[in-house]
Amino acid sequence: MIWFWTFVTYSFLGFLLEVAFARSTRGRPDRKCLLVLPLCPVYGLGAGAILLLPRWVDAQPLLLFVLGGLAATAAEYLMALFYEKVLGVSFWDYRGLPGSIQGRVCLPFSLAWGLLALPLVYWVHPFLAPLLGAVPPPITFLAALTLLADLLLSGTLLRRTGDRDCLKWYAA
Repeated sequence: MIWFWTFVTYSFLGFLLEVAFARSTRGRPDRKCLLVLPLCPVYGLGAGAILLLPRWVDAQPLLLFVLGGLAATAAEYLMALFYEKVLGVSFWDYRGLPGSIQGRVCLPFSLAWGLLALPLVYWVHPFLAPLLGAVPPPITFLAALTLLADLLLSGTLLRRTGDRDCLKWYAA
């Protein structure tokens, strides 16, 4: 149950981070999340990958930075591959950035993942974990059904249209 809420919480925080990043850099406010829910799954998976690292890694900040960055970068690469191969869309393209691998991941964002791993492991997750673990099972069940419905709807729309703009219901 806690892993479900971990995924949802960090997907939501990732959505907020994406919005803040787009506004601060005057970048494109592209929707990199689900149809209705403000969740960016790549952040939930990236945070989960970091939190699955062995506990002895936590005691060494430099190692956590490196391995956390690599774990989240691997999650990002796999998500990009899933989006492209299964759903027929691409939400980001890092070609032209240093260390880009097929436009799916790049060095600057891998370093950002590594930096994000530190507050995640040392402060954010230790604070949130007890709260996430206290959510009653009926609430978790309803939230899981809602998330599943949005995932299926979003995935179906993306696969059918091949265009991520189909998720921009709010722009109409």
